[in-house]
Amino acid sequence: MKSTSDLFSRLQKMMPPGVQPRFQNAQELMEWQRTEGEKRAAEVEKENRKVRTEKIFGRSGICDLHRGCTFASYQVNNEGQRHALSMAKSYAEHFGTGFASFIFSGGCGTGKNHLAAAIGNSLIKRDHSVLVITVMDLMLKVRECYDGGQSEASLLDSLCRVDLLVLDEVGVQRETRGEQVVLNQIIDRRLAAMKPVGVLTNLNHDELTNILGERVMDRLTMDGGIWVNFTWGSYRKNVTHLRVVK
Repeated sequence: MKSTSDLFSRLQKMMPPGVQPRFQNAQELMEWQRTEGEKRAAEVEKENRKVRTEKIFGRSGICDLHRGCTFASYQVNNEGQRHALSMAKSYAEHFGTGFASFIFSGGCGTGKNHLAAAIGNSLIKRDHSVLVITVMDLMLKVRECYDGGQSEASLLDSLCRVDLLVLDEVGVQRETRGEQVVLNQIIDRRLAAMKPVGVLTNLNHDELTNILGERVMDRLTMDGGIWVNFTWGSYRKNVTHLRVVK
């Protein structure tokens, strides 16, 4: 510490007249170095999480189809949709103040993916890591681990490092015991680590409980977890996409 103070004193003497040093003493310099080191370590860890996720799943974040989804682009035509939008926006705004999860339940084309992607896109802009993945794709990765003679530990570890994991099409998968065990492991492990989970499903509460079990369902409601019902019809017939022909 003495050598640092001596060096700092010599540097001050070498400064031209009228130049104000950024740090007034060695303690301030060391505190700045410590803070900058912590910031850099956090940046490196965030980048490592993204790289690990991309290495396992081939991508991170949100698929191309929903990458442009925002809260502003969500169409509201009834009170139910207004409520769903309000809950999704509130979830994104308060993300990080706890580890609340969310469940969006409803039929195909009702906007579950749009609002989940809007949450994810909002969080990504705030430098959070997000992964939205279908259960089918997740199970394919698990089977690849088995077929390649690899442990699924690295897969589970990567899934637990993502700030927000959204599991899409829960209930569409074949209802085998193995798939239920994997889903339970992922959700249970994340919630035990105080990391939130988003669930998109066309199942009602009782049906989802049969898939995930009462214990996991109970954990999904911890810390103010939310359930939103999407009870209206499909909007997909109203959506058009321009196709570029080369």
